[in-house]
Amino acid sequence: MNRDIIFVAISLFTWGLGESTFLPFQPLYLQQLGATPLNIGAIFGAYGIAATLAHIPAGYMADKIGRRPMMWLAWFLGLAATGIMAISRSLTLFVPGMLLYSVTLFVLAPLNSYITAARGKWSVGRAITLISAAFNLGTILGPMLGGLIGNRVGFRGIFSISAAIFAVSTLFILLIRKQPVDNYTEAEPGKSLFKNSGYISFVLAFSLATFAMYLPQPLSPNYLQNERGIDLIRIGQLYSIGGLGIVILNLGLGQLNARKGYLLGQIGVGLFSFFLWIGRNYYTYALAYFWLGGFRSSRSLATAHIRSLVNSANMGLAYGLAETATAFSTFLAPLLAGYLYEYNPVSIYPVSVGMIFTSILLNLIILRSPKVTPSSNISIYS
Repeated sequence: MNRDIIFVAISLFTWGLGESTFLPFQPLYLQQLGATPLNIGAIFGAYGIAATLAHIPAGYMADKIGRRPMMWLAWFLGLAATGIMAISRSLTLFVPGMLLYSVTLFVLAPLNSYITAARGKWSVGRAITLISAAFNLGTILGPMLGGLIGNRVGFRGIFSISAAIFAVSTLFILLIRKQPVDNYTEAEPGKSLFKNSGYISFVLAFSLATFAMYLPQPLSPNYLQNERGIDLIRIGQLYSIGGLGIVILNLGLGQLNARKGYLLGQIGVGLFSFFLWIGRNYYTYALAYFWLGGFRSSRSLATAHIRSLVNSANMGLAYGLAETATAFSTFLAPLLAGYLYEYNPVSIYPVSVGMIFTSILLNLIILRSPKVTPSSNISIYS
């Protein structure tokens, strides 16, 4: 493992700690500031749209000017956004801060490109899932910290602590080295992504999977607090269990063929929805949140599979387009979740189970197509 991967891992660990300190409590703080479930769904939908608009230009710029500058920009924007949320006392200021933070999701394409290029002899799947595990190792501690802070000093204190943690994370990401900008090679001939039918087919299937897996997530804290009487500290503990699940599933599924791990991750999220659907006690909810780790694992391994379908010169753009398509799913899913919650809070979960099952079947069909099997020139398994 080279020094750049180490610094990225440390930076992501601290970022995961800071983000998970506040992220589980955002829906509850929005509720406290006066937002209804439909409002919360719409706000998270706008969150997805803001991220959607940023992915493609970020991926393109990463290919053209380099990955490191785009990563640095994301870290500084995230620090500023969290500061805005920390000082806000109303939806008028909090929501813009939240939306600014959502824009930082554009870092995924440059970050995954950077990791792919810096991975050395590791497979893409192993490198991306290991770095994701470092981020999510931080998420084990963050929710418990956020729950304790929220109980003692209120929601605003949560965001202040997160901003301080993000400052430390930013110091580490500034230590990574610049990478050269890739050009097309004879081994990897240039091909327009929009003419790459295997890539397009997989991205569409990936988007459906993301929609189905994200649907039960935004309003689950509200469901647990309002419908099941779970307090802030225990909600924080559940998200910590979710972080542990991400780490374990990333390390386990990351050793598998990327396509197989991608599908198994979806099954994990299906179990999350199923256990929240049938659950009536804290231990069942804890089991559910462990399996929610499949969401991050599935996304990481889908990214690894995408690398096998494109060349290195447009890798950033390919990742950016994929993140844009899936971000559009995260715009639509909260809107449906808000509608379902208003109709019947528990209905979110059986709907999600059905959609995940459908998504897995569709992805199985598409992944069996010769157009979306790894290229002989671009292997992600060695």
